[in-house]
Amino acid sequence: MPNVGKSTLFNALTKTAAAQAANYPFCTIEPNTGEVTVPDTRLQKLAEISNSKEVIPTRLNFVDIAGLVRGASKGEGLGNQFLANIREVDAIAHVVRCFEDGDITHVDGRIDPIADIDTVETELMLSDLESLERRVLPLRKKATVGDKDAKAQLPVMEGALALLQDGKPARLLDIGSDEEKTFRDLNLLSSKPVLYVCNVDEASAAEGNEFSERVRQKAAAEGAVAIVISAEIEAEIAQLASDEQVEFLETIGLEEPGLDRMIRAGYELLELVTYFTSGPKETRAWTISSGTKAPQAAGVIHTDFERGFIRAQTIAYDDYITLGGEQGAKDAGKARDEGKEYIVKDGDVLLFKFAT
Repeated sequence: MPNVGKSTLFNALTKTAAAQAANYPFCTIEPNTGEVTVPDTRLQKLAEISNSKEVIPTRLNFVDIAGLVRGASKGEGLGNQFLANIREVDAIAHVVRCFEDGDITHVDGRIDPIADIDTVETELMLSDLESLERRVLPLRKKATVGDKDAKAQLPVMEGALALLQDGKPARLLDIGSDEEKTFRDLNLLSSKPVLYVCNVDEASAAEGNEFSERVRQKAAAEGAVAIVISAEIEAEIAQLASDEQVEFLETIGLEEPGLDRMIRAGYELLELVTYFTSGPKETRAWTISSGTKAPQAAGVIHTDFERGFIRAQTIAYDDYITLGGEQGAKDAGKARDEGKEYIVKDGDVLLFKFAT
């Protein structure tokens, strides 16, 4: 919703002032996009062992979208534009106001994070409901006359429709692996995975408060994730040098910036994993979806690697560190050659062999 700290958080996240933060609804109109580094302590350790000249982390895109109000699905506020922007993303980091501040107005005149969540979710579901009700009748007609694609799509669409009519988001639909593409192609707003970001006051940054606890309980009940963060503190931290950040965090009882937790939570929410390449030239992190096989993982580096894939020399991260690098892992028999069916694991250190 408006005035919950989205733009303040985005500014800290990207360490820029790209998003104007102000105390009025619809301060953010055009979505701002920021690319952020995914924090990973493993990178530096690998680089030290390999004497790498360069360290290149993997990255994640965040989009700061205008606040949503009741009636957005009918075009209220910036509703139509907001909903169109959400349709383009992979997941939603739902920033929820969990602080009281008389100087920052709430569009509904009260602080109630669960009600705010329900307002936003209801608008997403109403938009999906309207979309599916418009599409399901033609699909039923096609299925009746034996259209194979329609018959495959109809159960998924009707299942999502039934959930929405029952006041539940489409992401709760239980689907089989063979139905995942069909479900994804429906492109429903309420089907996107959600991370609840509880924006608390500075005093609650370490432990949270009663508002964030209510959000945590709601998230747990629906199998989602909630994290506690103070946008104001993160904005302060973003302006400090690295050594000053550590000292500041210690004084307020935090081990790391909340933004690091938020980025990692987003990474996990999207079911992404990291593999590494490491050598004298560079140590680099690469992002793939969980369950990706070796040739497709190689294709993230270059399409030629996937097309001409022969095998992947694979060393588990712990072995690489413990045994002092590639040669030590080879000597200990911990460097394996894996073929086309190997599913790359998070932390694998890989060297691809391919034919040109």
